[in-house]
Amino acid sequence: MILVWLLIIPLAAGLLAWIFGRNNHLFARWISLLAMLADLALALSLWFKHFEQIDLVAGGGWLIEYSLAWVPQLGISFYLGVDGLSILMIVLSAFLGVLAVATSWSEITKKVGFFHFNLMWIMAGIIGVFMALDLFLFYFFWELMLVPMYFLIGIWGHEKRLYAAVKFFIFTQLSGLLMLAAILGLYFVHQNQTGIYTFNYNDLLGTPLAVSVGRWLMLGFFAAFAVKLPAFPFHPWLADAHTEAPTAGSVILAGLLLKTGAYGFLRFVLPLFPEASEYIAPAAMIIGVVGIIYGAILAFGQTDLKRLVAYTSVSHMGFVILGIFTFNQLALQGVVMQMICHGLSTGGLFIIAGHLQEQIHTRDMNRMGGMWENLPRFGGVAMFFALASLGLPGLGNFVGEFLVLIGTFQTDVILTIAAATGLVFAAIYSLWIIQQTFHGEKRADWKIRDLSPRFILIFALMIIPLVILGLFPQPVIDTAQPAIERLERINTIDKPEYSGVDLTEADRDRRFSKGGD
Repeated sequence: MILVWLLIIPLAAGLLAWIFGRNNHLFARWISLLAMLADLALALSLWFKHFEQIDLVAGGGWLIEYSLAWVPQLGISFYLGVDGLSILMIVLSAFLGVLAVATSWSEITKKVGFFHFNLMWIMAGIIGVFMALDLFLFYFFWELMLVPMYFLIGIWGHEKRLYAAVKFFIFTQLSGLLMLAAILGLYFVHQNQTGIYTFNYNDLLGTPLAVSVGRWLMLGFFAAFAVKLPAFPFHPWLADAHTEAPTAGSVILAGLLLKTGAYGFLRFVLPLFPEASEYIAPAAMIIGVVGIIYGAILAFGQTDLKRLVAYTSVSHMGFVILGIFTFNQLALQGVVMQMICHGLSTGGLFIIAGHLQEQIHTRDMNRMGGMWENLPRFGGVAMFFALASLGLPGLGNFVGEFLVLIGTFQTDVILTIAAATGLVFAAIYSLWIIQQTFHGEKRADWKIRDLSPRFILIFALMIIPLVILGLFPQPVIDTAQPAIERLERINTIDKPEYSGVDLTEADRDRRFSKGGD
């Protein structure tokens, strides 16, 4: 039942915030903050309670499940479940949800109740995505994230908010429809093979697929997750959405919505379509490397601070897609670390950009410069997140990218060398942010305040885990390890024996034992 509460709390909080926020904005803010703190406490208790069990179920079974028949005639159920990977993502979601509410505390002053309604329902959608084990339910939560985020950008965004919101909606909706078509295709193929209509994830695992059918269905999922990640060349919506969104929206976009794409690859594409994943892996790895370099070059060319940070996400997510399709443990461990640490470091950079814009009403770095003298705390925090973003050893981002590169080196040396150049570009654009914003010539005499205690607390809560993850990443790696081992086994099994429709029942059982490996 704890999984259901993780959803009910933000959904109910959103409704209450909307109702009571009409008369008192403070009510709406406190309701959202308390809801996210409650979800964070539940998620952490889930992690601590099952941490020892994670080692005991090395086959990768679900640590906790909840199932309720929804539309049994169509094989649809309200089926939730979590493993180590899911728990890490839920903890990250609740944590960034708390920070998103805190950063919007003074920034959002109009329609506050409705703002928090949308924010809470986005959080419910994201957490649902990380728990859904019924593909219809997964699609439901996938779409639930979309509409509130559209309103968040379109109502509380900046100058070109409507354009950005529509662009975000079109990209994600169209790619989502491709995924829906693929889900239905898999549903009917499974019925044709077994006579059973079901959207149950465990039942659909190992569905015998003709090679061509498997590849087409995989592409439907791939498109949706590549857009959300975003991978090159599916990224055009990203910069506009990030730039025009309010700070809380940018934090959620960078820290969580992008991670739902990476999670989708790990949870659905690789396990459901191992042969097709293997087939597309070389192209996907090239896409990842191109994204690393292309995103970094675009970032360096920006003068808009939020736009610059947005393009760094394209570069960093390139490491994620590269690591996913490398199919080895080290790279997959790096992917999980990168998903968490990128959420924290880039979220921090977006909060800095948003807080600066809130005070000086511009994101143009050509109008900044020389601000360190008056804003030493602000500058110090920005320097930390810039160093984290470039992958400084001792911080969590370094662990993630280093593991991805080591894992990729075992598969393709040339792509590893090409991807490693992204670290050089990252150093350039990260230091460029600091140089243009806080050092150099003072281009305007801005009258702004240094960080308030509220923002010092927010940044401290983001800095501490990045340092801990950089020095002691093992608990996170151990938590995700069973899921990683399962993915590695699925995608390293001899392909000729397991591809195509000739898969025997014994083969399927050996490969995809329910709730196990």
